[in-house]
Amino acid sequence: MNSSIKRFGLGLLGGMIPLAGFLLFANTEETSPQSDLVMTDNQQHGAQKTRFSQSNAVPSEDFVFASESSLNSVVHVTTKVETIHFQRDIFSEFFYGPGAGGKEFKQYGEGSGSGVIISSDGYIVTNNHVIENSKEIEVTLNDDRKYKATIVGADPSTDIAVLKIEASDLSPLPFGNSDNVHVGEWVLAVGNPFNLTSTVTAGIVSAKARNINIISGNQSGVVPIESFIQTDAAVNPGNSGGALVNTSGQLIGINTAIASQTGSYAGYSFAVPSNLVRKVMEDIIDFGIVQRGYLGVQIADITQELKEEKKLSNLDGVYVAGVVENGSAQKAGVKEGYVILKVGSKTVNSTASLQEEIGRRRPGDKVPVTVRNTKGEQMVLEIVLRNKDGETRLVSKEEIEKNVALGATFRELTGKEKKELGIDFGVKIKSLSAGKLKSSGLREGMIITKLNNDPVNSVDELTEKLNSRNGGILLEYMTESGRKDYIGFGL
Repeated sequence: MNSSIKRFGLGLLGGMIPLAGFLLFANTEETSPQSDLVMTDNQQHGAQKTRFSQSNAVPSEDFVFASESSLNSVVHVTTKVETIHFQRDIFSEFFYGPGAGGKEFKQYGEGSGSGVIISSDGYIVTNNHVIENSKEIEVTLNDDRKYKATIVGADPSTDIAVLKIEASDLSPLPFGNSDNVHVGEWVLAVGNPFNLTSTVTAGIVSAKARNINIISGNQSGVVPIESFIQTDAAVNPGNSGGALVNTSGQLIGINTAIASQTGSYAGYSFAVPSNLVRKVMEDIIDFGIVQRGYLGVQIADITQELKEEKKLSNLDGVYVAGVVENGSAQKAGVKEGYVILKVGSKTVNSTASLQEEIGRRRPGDKVPVTVRNTKGEQMVLEIVLRNKDGETRLVSKEEIEKNVALGATFRELTGKEKKELGIDFGVKIKSLSAGKLKSSGLREGMIITKLNNDPVNSVDELTEKLNSRNGGILLEYMTESGRKDYIGFGL
């Protein structure tokens, strides 16, 4: 019996030794660095939560706050576009005068986009391309209230426009400082893609000061200013004019474009920085147009090829390829071949960032600009910005109103122009932005000779009549080549 107990005890001890070894080995495996390779889904989820918490990931509550605080500030903008073509009746005109017997042919279209409320009394920022050529504009708030909107002004150079609705106690979105935005920062895009109202998407800032050559510079007097914030937040048609918001619920950009082969989101979207938006918006509200200052230089990004060709010391800054005679830069001593390194305290290493910095200033502003001359010496020059007419003073609102009507500015014809065209009256369209004249088909450089068969003798006379008249308008106009035609529309 004793021998049996002895054999049982030895057998039990022999069995426990490998069991203990197995348990020790298994415990070691659990603490191994390779252990998360065989984690269950639940174990992986718990481990990821711990790692994200330790790396200071943005909690979901930040997205909730930013979304809730911005949804009531973003509106749905819908437009109706009407294009009018006037067909002349030469037989009737022979007997009854210009315009008699003619017929109007109208073409209709619709569009939609987004906008951002920036004041409690109804001012809204959107994209110029959202409301361009529109005959009617309707704004729908997040609570489904609808208002007719009027165009306060537009700036094709930055693709920004300002609308006004007659409403009060609205929820404006506070402006953030786009200079403080960092690559990798979380952002939200708020808008109305595909007519899906109040849509929020999230992403990160992918790049800053991005130039994608999407704003047209074909119109005379339009100098594109592109310095976009690039994000990977999903943006689609209908998001244009909507808000790019940081996690504090502040506006840091106006969503404007996407990079796409198909017209739908393909990975990247682009927004106009809020600091540039704010300057353009304030000018439009205060003056009706943008008071823009210019350096008066032709500039180029410094590539490795340009560095070697021009024997530059490094790739820093923006290369001055030419200077405008009697422009702001030339008067301050800037010469061809110089490199612009800073505007104020802001380092500029691309044409886009330089354009943005100057685009945020007005004529008459004194700007310290750090340059490196052709000898490699750095210096700080104080440059006084001038407008495109070479003046440093701001144009008053009264002066603007005398020269602006229905989104167009005009100038008197010179004696030489009148002689070449064989006319004694008429005014020339100097610039066109969103408004009735542009949507009716008129273009810059055309000459308006008559309004409702009355000769147009001066800019003041034309703008006063256009700004005060209600009902139908018939304009006789002449192209720069001397061809006459007519266009009609209602006010």
